[in-house]
Amino acid sequence: MRAGQDGAPARELFRDAAFPASDSSLCFNSSTPLAQFREDITWKRPQEICATPQLFPDNPWEGQVKQGLLGDCWFLCACAALQKNQHLLDQVFPPGQPSWSEQSYRGVFTCRIWQFGHWEEVTIDDRLPCLAGRLCFSRCQREDVFWLPLLEKAYAKVHGSYEHLWAGQVADALVDLTGSLAERWSLKDVAGASDQQDRASGREHRTCRQLLRLKDRCLISCSVLSPRAGARELGEFHAFIVSDLRELWSRGGQGILLLRIQNPWGRRCWQGLWREGGKGWNQVEPAEESELLSQLKEGEFWVEEKEFLREFDEVTIGYPVTEAGHLQSLYTEKVLCHARSLPGAWVAGQSAGGCRNNSCFPCNPKFWLRLLEPSEVCVAVLQRPQRCSVGHLRAPMGASPTPGSLPGKDYQAVGLHIWKVEKRRVSLPRVLSAPPVAGTTCHAYDREVHLRCELSPGYYLAVPSTFLKDMPGQFLLRVFSTGKVSLSAVRTASKGASPRAALPAGEWETMQLRGCWRAGQTAGGSRNFASYFRNPCFPFSIPEGAGARCVRITLHQHCGLSDSQLHPIGFHVFQMPAGGEDKDTPSQLLQEPLLSCVPHRYAQEVSRLCLLSAGSYRVVPSTYLPDTEGTFTMTIATRIDRWGCRLWWDPRHLPMWVSPSCPTNPSPSLAADTGGGHTALGTPCRSKALKRAQA
Repeated sequence: MRAGQDGAPARELFRDAAFPASDSSLCFNSSTPLAQFREDITWKRPQEICATPQLFPDNPWEGQVKQGLLGDCWFLCACAALQKNQHLLDQVFPPGQPSWSEQSYRGVFTCRIWQFGHWEEVTIDDRLPCLAGRLCFSRCQREDVFWLPLLEKAYAKVHGSYEHLWAGQVADALVDLTGSLAERWSLKDVAGASDQQDRASGREHRTCRQLLRLKDRCLISCSVLSPRAGARELGEFHAFIVSDLRELWSRGGQGILLLRIQNPWGRRCWQGLWREGGKGWNQVEPAEESELLSQLKEGEFWVEEKEFLREFDEVTIGYPVTEAGHLQSLYTEKVLCHARSLPGAWVAGQSAGGCRNNSCFPCNPKFWLRLLEPSEVCVAVLQRPQRCSVGHLRAPMGASPTPGSLPGKDYQAVGLHIWKVEKRRVSLPRVLSAPPVAGTTCHAYDREVHLRCELSPGYYLAVPSTFLKDMPGQFLLRVFSTGKVSLSAVRTASKGASPRAALPAGEWETMQLRGCWRAGQTAGGSRNFASYFRNPCFPFSIPEGAGARCVRITLHQHCGLSDSQLHPIGFHVFQMPAGGEDKDTPSQLLQEPLLSCVPHRYAQEVSRLCLLSAGSYRVVPSTYLPDTEGTFTMTIATRIDRWGCRLWWDPRHLPMWVSPSCPTNPSPSLAADTGGGHTALGTPCRSKALKRAQA
């Protein structure tokens, strides 16, 4: 306890144990220059940094972003989008949070970050990294304003550490802070369009003058991927904010487009023709020069269009978001008021067919898209990242590439194609061999790829794919449209989808066991989480016999017909050591599984056919994330000679969530929820599988 201003005891300030004020929150693998400052960094609350901290300033400019020691200019540029739209800022930083001068202040703040289709609340304490008593990472232009460093801390918590923010793409941070889409325009393409080249290519033509009508509605960022001989002061792998665009006329009557650029470093670094005192200003009237130069704030400079196209490499633009939460087209300004999304996955050997160069391309996940009226449509494929080290994109912004880092290593090269079909019952080989009506120009190592097209009413087939086949991954398909649209997954007849149909010929013994995952009790999530041991655990045994037995293990989740209700599911099978039946279950589940059915898939049913020798086993079904509720059926089918697979019915050997109090000889399909238990059991039964598996 600490003393309050009136001498009375005050409540202890919140300390976030999940993201502590320690090295674990600063560094991931110490592979960036951040590691050299680690021993000198201290953690201070805002009231320990300045006398009168505040969340937001009265003057908007005083809250503008300024970069510190951390190479996260890509994130800071995206944060500038929130200053253009109060609705977006309120969504990410919910209003009504207590300030440091209020009695209700407890040192805790909440932000919202958009993650893979959902807004996630992130709670943090307000202890911030400092060097010599000052903030060492992001700060606002006025250093007693703290909305930005607090949001940066929440984003670092989502990613695992501050060091994880070292290098990234502005487009990814824009999506995370707005739930919108973001496009990246290569300025080489823009220069080509401006010179009226490539006019017959059929591609969307983009020019700098298009940015004029977008400047007030959305964030525009530009970046340098490699330094030019004449402009090394711009840095390498660095992102900037386009804070304004102005079109004016020269004394000779020619149009001039000037772009005002803000450097997150907070210093003016430009030495081009339109710097203060530069020769470019000789082309305009002195009054215009004086007006435009007076608008420059710290870290800002003016660049003319040709200089801009020559010295910068790409532009990132976020789709505008209305107060109702709808996206607005970058090209037509129409509101994309209808949105749909569905999860999907590429599974090696099943649905990871690779690009159209591969004969197995039709195996990729497929989605029906139905439009009821002519519409402008944006379709996007968002990958779930498989983060393994700092720096995670093809062309990172904010710092030089981390030594040893590989481009795009957290993402697959992904593409998307769309075909028009006359009806839903179609010949897939015939449809997919025809040219698509729309498609990405290439497979890209980006977190999200998307395409925009004008589509007539009818049915369409959308196929997201990786470039290489058998490359696993999870994704979210998002559709935004001006007209009414429906989205559903194509349900192909999967070989062996039914446990009985999947069984080769012979005599089989089949058991069905029903259970459920309950939040806080038996929904432990995957093996990535410490709560994994809470999952339902089913013991079974293979009796002595003539060698190993063929076993089919199937996990079926019960949910509605909509794919949006599916959870990613999988299971592991553990072999119990001799005499290990009485051992503690959590400790047994720490060992490596004998076999697994992973990665977790967004599927109604997952299955594994294997050979098991005589012995004792436990199968553990799980969802990918903890506290994901649902019900399921486990089916264990064993090929038998005379004796089959049987459960351990001795109550001493059953875990607490398995109920032994079921009828002594129930029907195989009988199941009864045991209330406190999370599993209902059926006894073994024998059946003959007369159909051979087709796979």
